[in-house]
Parts: sequence; structure tokens; C-alpha cells
Amino acid sequence: MTQRAGDPPSVRVRLPPQVWALGFVSLLTDVSSELVHALLPLLLVGTLGVSMLMLGLIEGLAEGTASIVKLFSGAISDRFHRRKPLILLGYGLSAITKLVFPLAGSAGSVLAARVADRVGKGIRGAPRDALIADVTPVAQRGAAYGLRQSLDTVGAVLGPLLALGLMAWLGVVQHALWFAAIPGLAAVCVLWWFVREPETQLASDGKKFSLRDWRLLDAALWRVLALCAVLGLARFGEGFLIIHGRDLGLGDQYAPLTLVLMSFVFTLLAYPVGLLADRWPRRHLLAFAIVMLLVADLALATASNLYVFALGVALWGAHLGFSQGVLSAMLADAAPKALRGTAFGVFHLISGIAAIIASLLAGWIWQYHGAPAMFLAAAGLAGIAALLTWRVG
Repeated sequence: MTQRAGDPPSVRVRLPPQVWALGFVSLLTDVSSELVHALLPLLLVGTLGVSMLMLGLIEGLAEGTASIVKLFSGAISDRFHRRKPLILLGYGLSAITKLVFPLAGSAGSVLAARVADRVGKGIRGAPRDALIADVTPVAQRGAAYGLRQSLDTVGAVLGPLLALGLMAWLGVVQHALWFAAIPGLAAVCVLWWFVREPETQLASDGKKFSLRDWRLLDAALWRVLALCAVLGLARFGEGFLIIHGRDLGLGDQYAPLTLVLMSFVFTLLAYPVGLLADRWPRRHLLAFAIVMLLVADLALATASNLYVFALGVALWGAHLGFSQGVLSAMLADAAPKALRGTAFGVFHLISGIAAIIASLLAGWIWQYHGAPAMFLAAAGLAGIAALLTWRVG
């Protein structure tokens, strides 16, 4: 008998090996990516002297590009009934791009490298999320997405820690960035050897799917997507957190600790919350997550010392732990099986457009009105998103 979400916690089968393998691929890739992310704002604002508005432009365009690509990769994986080739291409492109960052000598070259790296993320994102839904029973989807997210954020803790160690050893941002390619290439090897698709990946009825199939997605899914759009506007790039911590006293050498703290809290919560999401109403967990984001923004807006700043960053990480896996499970539940890749692609497209707007708006507000005003604006948007959770199932 198939166990459904919300049933009593009887004996559960173990999660599929593909979920574990994809989790470790995400872990290694995030070590690579977060090493870069921890140092890149310092390279841009410190070494290259770019403005906060330019930082917002780079963050927004990079993440937005990734999300637009996810729309196409998700639909393609539905049409050809294959996920792994696109996942492999995406992780491979991101790994190779890590070799470009140490050579970047201007904001334009950093933007080009950042966009290429995020294109890789875009290619792999929707097919990977759809593959997890393909191989995981409905009653375990919260746990599956929570586990992958938890392992992903283990890498997000290790990456900034590695950045700290490399900066202490080498003292030059560009030199430290060379090491990012090593875990990225290791992730591709794990993916190649240990991730297997089901023999019958998708039930094919002879119909070929296209991007126009977004019109077949039902109202329940669109309500979730609308909530994601507003929530995306409330979440600006993490580079702003790093610069805020630097300005409050961390300095360049210890600024990566911001991501360490955020990701550590994220890691602790993602898998347990995923288990809860298989037993409790998911929208309640999501509402609680968004309230935590609102409180985090208020703490960051009023922070005059590192203690209040650390509280805000920890709450930001808690918000991610409570929301990311839950959102993925809600999307997987609402999407038709044959259109899961398309559904996740539309989700990432909407999130990407929101990321572009959010980062540009955050950079503009910071530059002309200061950091507190930026965090207060984000808190207001988080409040609207919290109210919208009662419209989703």
C-alpha cells in the first residue's frame, strides 16, 4: 500500500539512491560555487571598485539568466523523456566556468563568467528537480527534496570556510578562486558514475511536448507560482549580506563567515523540515518560513553590531531551511507527471525574473537610501508573501 503525505509515520522505505547521489553532487558543486560567491563581492566592491547598483545588476542578471534557461531545459527534458544528459551538461559547464573567475579583471568579465556559470545551473536545475520527483514516492517527496537541499547546504557551509582558509593562506582573492574548479569537477564525476535514470523515464503516449504546454498547468500550480514570484522579490542576492557584514566590522577576511552561518542553519533544518512536510500541511510550514524572513530583514535593518547582524543572518538561513524543500514538494505535487520538467522550468523562470528585479531594486535602494531602507523594503514584500500562503493548498 502506498503511504500518503499526512499518514501515520509507519515504516518508511529508504530514499532512492539517485536522491542521495544528486545530493552529494549538489554538495560538491556548492563547495565550488559558494567559495566563489563568498569572495566575488569582495573582488567586485573592494578590488574592482564597483558600486552597489552594479553589484545588484551582476547578481540579478546572473540568477535571472539561470532561471530563464531552466524553463527551456525543463521542457526539453519532458519532450525527450530524458533528464540526465541535461543535468550532466549543466554541472559540467559550471565546473569549467570556475576556471574563468581568477582571470577576470573587470566588472564586465566577472559578469560574463557569472552568467556562464549560472547558465550551467539553469540547464541542470529543472531536470534535476523533476528527476527527484520521478524516482521518489509521493509520501517521501518532502524528505527527498529536504535531503538534497540539506546536502547542498553542507557544501554551502564548506565553501565559505574553504574561502576563509585560502584567504588566510594566500591573501589574494584571485589566487584563492583557482581552487573552486576542483570540487566542481569532482561533482561531475559522481554524477556520471552514480546517477541513473529509471528505465522508463516517462510514460510516452506519442505526444511531443513543447513550451506551449505551460497552458496545461492547472490553477493550483499557478497559485504556488504566484506566491513564488512575490517571495522572490523579497529575497535579494546574498552578496548584499556579505557587504553588510563587512561594513559592520567583519572586514574582507572574515566576511565569508556570513555565508557560513546562514548555510549552517539552512543545513540543520532542511532535511528535518522535509520530513515534517510529509506529515504536516506544507503551506503552514511555508508561512512560518516567510515570517522568519520578515523578522530577519527587520533585524538586519536595525543591526548596529555583529550580534544583531548574526541573528538576522541565522534567521535568513532558517527561512531557507523551512522554505526551499517545501516549495519543491508543493510544485511536484501540483504538476502533472509528464510536465514536471516544464512546471519546474516555469517556476525557475518566474523566480529568475523576480531575482533580477529584486537585486536591481536592492542595489538602487542601498546606493541612494542606505542598507536599512533596503532591508525594510524586503520585509514589506515578505509580509505580502506571508499573506498569500493562505491561497495555496
